[in-house]
Amino acid sequence: MRANRVIDVEKHFVTGQDGAYWAFCIRYSEGLISSAPFYERKEKTDYKAVLDAVTFTRFEKLREIRKQISESDAVPAYAVFTDAELADIAGLQEFTLSKMQTIKGISIKKTEKYGESILQLFKES
Repeated sequence: MRANRVIDVEKHFVTGQDGAYWAFCIRYSEGLISSAPFYERKEKTDYKAVLDAVTFTRFEKLREIRKQISESDAVPAYAVFTDAELADIAGLQEFTLSKMQTIKGISIKKTEKYGESILQLFKES
């Protein structure tokens, strides 16, 4: 079915002497979709190779801070900041909330929620 295009799905709840069950009727066209996977996985970036030594050191500190924040807020680390966003933050000359908002993917809402914490913890470390 993966390589076929589903046109319609009918579902019916059937009751009888033997009990109740769902019945599905699936209409599809053969061979309309390629056998390529649903999504293409991006290749991981090796930030140690991409960033200079000073920026990579900052990046590693920021990852540790992100982990602390994600654990305390019980959210996945990528929901706080992605590795790409952290790499861009690490590369900033001036480390402020307004500069963080210039980075692709970092919104005002994200800086309000996590920006102050990450700046404070970075200064303390």
